[in-house]
Amino acid sequence: MSPNARDGRTGEPRADRTGLLHHVELYASDLEASAEFWGWLLGELGYEEYQCWEDGQSWKRGPTYLVLVRADERFRDAEYHRRRPGLNHLAFHASSRDHVDELTDGLRARGAPILYEDDHPYAGGTDHYAVYAEDPERIKVEVVAPSTDD
Repeated sequence: MSPNARDGRTGEPRADRTGLLHHVELYASDLEASAEFWGWLLGELGYEEYQCWEDGQSWKRGPTYLVLVRADERFRDAEYHRRRPGLNHLAFHASSRDHVDELTDGLRARGAPILYEDDHPYAGGTDHYAVYAEDPERIKVEVVAPSTDD
């Protein structure tokens, strides 16, 4: 993108978004349970509700959004597993270690499985402070505190 690129609607200079994720779309067998999980977590991470329709919902933060869609009935019986080819997990930045701790408490209060509980919050190593959990579809979610190098 040219450093002089302009927003087509406003004519204002446009920030370079090249390489940033535009959106992630997840399919859910139980849309209501997944929307409750993702709505809370994404809200805690600064996302706002973006779109809502009968078979889906999305949340947006800056130029990126996450879309949740009700899976077609004929595909709902196929169980997801993160170790099969495809998506393994989604990882988000937290604002601090305290933020990770607050999210961990909130995830536990909502009954979300906390993964690697015996090594929490250092399951990713001694310099990696994070919570790992599963959404209702068993998609792994990681929220990472800034490192001391950040």
